[in-house]
Amino acid sequence: MITPPTDTFDFTTSGRIVFGTGTIAKLPELASPLGKKALIVCGAHPQRIATIIESLHQKNLTTIPVSIDGEPSVGVIEAAVEQARSQKCELVIGIGGGSVLDAGKAISILLTNPGDPLDYLEIIGRGKPLTHPPLPYIAVPTTAGTGTEVTANAVIESPSHRLKVSLRSPLMLPKIALIDPELTISMPPRLTAYTGLDALTQVMEPYVSHQANPMTDLFCREGLKRASQALVTAFNDGSNLEARESMSLVSLYGGLALANAKLGAVHGFAGPFGGMYKAPHGAVCAALLPHVMEANIRALQLRARHYPSLSRYREVACLLTGNRQADIMEGPAAIKKMTAAFSIPGLHSYGLQPDDMELLINNAEQASSMQGNPIKLSRHELAVILNAAL
Repeated sequence: MITPPTDTFDFTTSGRIVFGTGTIAKLPELASPLGKKALIVCGAHPQRIATIIESLHQKNLTTIPVSIDGEPSVGVIEAAVEQARSQKCELVIGIGGGSVLDAGKAISILLTNPGDPLDYLEIIGRGKPLTHPPLPYIAVPTTAGTGTEVTANAVIESPSHRLKVSLRSPLMLPKIALIDPELTISMPPRLTAYTGLDALTQVMEPYVSHQANPMTDLFCREGLKRASQALVTAFNDGSNLEARESMSLVSLYGGLALANAKLGAVHGFAGPFGGMYKAPHGAVCAALLPHVMEANIRALQLRARHYPSLSRYREVACLLTGNRQADIMEGPAAIKKMTAAFSIPGLHSYGLQPDDMELLINNAEQASSMQGNPIKLSRHELAVILNAAL
């Protein structure tokens, strides 16, 4: 049964969004009322945010750093929670890419809820509800991709299960999302491409989702338009602040949309893939995106021509190409052109072999993101996508 998009909807997001070039200067005044000792969750190189840390010290905030190198795992999160608890931290500030911000969300909520991550994780854990509000959390992205600063879940890796799964609760929405596009200027071209294509995916999948609504549509249409114009510019000239601002908005719009209208098969595959292989999330999304688009379009044309997502895929083609008369298949063609220009590697480069596909499809079918896909794809159709993305 396919349910069309509805005009009846709920919309939730972070308590406050602060956006704009130079807004990082507001971090001390935003943090001070929330506590005097902050756990600072950052990437593998804390020296990159030394100036930001110093600005907090000048406001008489004590900072306790914890570095997240790569994907946050269950063990890493447990250790960080124990460190923050022993230091009696009063708030958490995450400054970094999507993995860092996810770690900050998980740490802040687990500090106030008893037990360990497996008590609350979906699929591999006991899936208990999180009932206590987290410590105040401020999310400061330094990349333009995941939009996790305005979402209510955190993706955590379990190496023993070879899975990445979510800690999820409406309580996990950050208290403040502070987005300063200037912080993304230092991203190299490859990271710009990976994160940018993730952001683009996250304004496309909610737009064609069966849970799309008029409010998320606004963010998705504007995000698709901006990404089509700004991503190549940001890739070729990372110092172009206008392009960086647009891509930071695309990322924000994607987070707002996915949190309220779900994703689809790209992320349905990308999450489980990241648990099975060491691979950049955005690069995996980029490799999958045009092939998922083609598979969904064909499936809709064959089995659900009446469904609104089909016409929306044509709108996507128009927005990506700037041509109001674009054919529906010009959408995936535009993405293929972009991924070729960015030299996006195929999934085989991370170790995917034909013999692994059955397990990956099994895991993807259980992923929550797959449930937002506009039409249920058969296992054969899912296998076609993986073979095309190799």
